[in-house]
This record gives sequence, C-alpha cells and structure tokens, in this order.
Amino acid sequence: MAPSDDMFGDEDYPAYTMGRAAEITGASPDFLRRLDEEKLITPFRSGGGHRRYSRYQLRLAARAREMVESGTALEAACRIIILEDQLAEALRQNENYKRS
Repeated sequence: MAPSDDMFGDEDYPAYTMGRAAEITGASPDFLRRLDEEKLITPFRSGGGHRRYSRYQLRLAARAREMVESGTALEAACRIIILEDQLAEALRQNENYKRS
C-alpha cells in the first residue's frame, strides 16, 4: 500500500532514511545518532529497526550541525535548540489562548 499524498505534506512523517537524512543535513550518520543520544531528536524505527526521520527532525539536526560547526558544544547546542522549540510552542499556545 502506497502512502497517501498528504503524508508528504506532514512535517512529522518519518520519510527519510539515515543515509538520506545525513545527505540532506550535511551531517554524518554518527552525528545523527549522537543527536538521538542527546534527546534532541528521536527518530521513528521501522519494523526492521532502521531509523527514519521527519522534515521537522531534519531542520533540528541541520541547526545543531550549524551550531556545532560554529564552535558550540553538542550538548549545549541540543539544549539551546530544545529550549528554543519549547519557547516557540509556548508562544503559539499563548497566542491561541489570547484568541479564544
């Protein structure tokens, strides 16, 4: 059964293999595994145990790679990105609360 077209528009759909994710983000597979260890991204696991990544996760991975290449420690980069993401979500929720 082929995935429906709307899955490709879903930012959270795990469409990318480890190799493709590494290629897209410019990061090594080891770097992506380390992001999982640091709890920045937790890839979906296929039935065979292979990691699959979403576009949203790839954006986070690319941001982490850029920060590390600029001299930020991996652990610090992951923490910063997690906090930025939490802040953005809180701001979205606050905006929705104001509208209701």
